[in-house]
Amino acid sequence: MISVLVLTLNEEENLPRCLESVRWSDDVVVFDSFSTDRTVELARAAGARVYQHAFGGYGAQREAARTEVAYKYPWVLAVDADEEPDAELVAEVQQVARARGGPAAYRMRRKDHFQGRWIRHSTLYPSWFVRLYRPDRVRYDGRGVHEYPAVDGPLGELRGHLLHHSFRKGLGDWMRKHVRYAELEAAENLKALSAGGIPWHEALHWWDPVHRRRFLKDLSCRLPCRPSLRFLYMYLIRGGFLDGGPGLTYCRLLSFYEYLITLEMKDARRRGKGLPV
Repeated sequence: MISVLVLTLNEEENLPRCLESVRWSDDVVVFDSFSTDRTVELARAAGARVYQHAFGGYGAQREAARTEVAYKYPWVLAVDADEEPDAELVAEVQQVARARGGPAAYRMRRKDHFQGRWIRHSTLYPSWFVRLYRPDRVRYDGRGVHEYPAVDGPLGELRGHLLHHSFRKGLGDWMRKHVRYAELEAAENLKALSAGGIPWHEALHWWDPVHRRRFLKDLSCRLPCRPSLRFLYMYLIRGGFLDGGPGLTYCRLLSFYEYLITLEMKDARRRGKGLPV
């Protein structure tokens, strides 16, 4: 009663565990960005349907997966290759599929793991992601990274979690991936800065975690010393120190990611002015 969508690009290490976690669905779709490893082979061997589409940013990719795939069921659960739904979430999504009426989409939380443990305090937990939806009731814009859909109708919340293992392929893979993210995030930040002032209307909905995160993200791209501020916010204010050694390392990595975004923004501005880089 639930279709499952998995976006992939060279995910042969993560994909088997992800597909194993959604074996309860008889309609699993792997939407691939022309992987050069065994991702497609493994997906087909596991019984998944495979579509391939050139990557043009995360928002565009999710929108293509929404519009170009003929899903077997009216509800789609979207998971990344390095994620698995926990038992509580699986029970909830199956209950949603059996119900009549209700929200057009549901958002859920994610537990990020690092060095063998859930680092609750070092991340922005509880961050909420819309991952269960009716494809005809949502739409993704062209945002390059950290995309969020517009939902046509009421939005519900689920108590279960996606278990996120972004370091399963090693620290080097995480670094390379975040170099790409930094380039995309820098482009989005420059768009926000060129659009004008801070969107204070988002702050009016501070109680809502999605609006609050959008406001803080837009505000942060205007602040000086972003890498240091990110570390202090995550490690001290958010309590990353409570996660021990893994928390300290992860907060440092987040600070490095902010530094990459800052460098990418400076580089883009120099190139835009025709200056040497």
